[in-house]
Amino acid sequence: MSKPFPDFELPATGNQRFKLSAFKGHPFVLYFYPRDDTPGCTDEGIQFMGLNDEFGKLGYTIFGISRDTVASHEKFKKKMGFPFELLADPDETVCNLFGVMKDKNMYGKKVRGIERSTFIFGRAGNILKEWRGVKVPNHAQEVLDAVKALG
Repeated sequence: MSKPFPDFELPATGNQRFKLSAFKGHPFVLYFYPRDDTPGCTDEGIQFMGLNDEFGKLGYTIFGISRDTVASHEKFKKKMGFPFELLADPDETVCNLFGVMKDKNMYGKKVRGIERSTFIFGRAGNILKEWRGVKVPNHAQEVLDAVKALG
């Protein structure tokens, strides 16, 4: 179920730029989350942080991505001590590439936002596995189990 993906580039924390094609040969996990410093997103980041070393031992790098700015990401990353970079997509270019923008109902109001989603990319730069409409509890462990199963 490996699909090739169009190249993209985004600014990231740590004064870096993330370019998909630069990761050929380096598998990684990309998780989309709605917003910096909100309860569910903080929880999800903490889960990935707790398993970061295990992902690393398997050769995988973790990246979080949302529509927040790099400045917002830097504050969030520092506050939480995340060992991985966060990618900024304020104009939703990459969110739209992945089809994660959804109409949601928040307190009776329709809002457009990121549907929590995770993608495992293989060495060839292809998506090996994806989750959409993610529920936070135990999700990072589920992703790690999938990475282990991929070998």
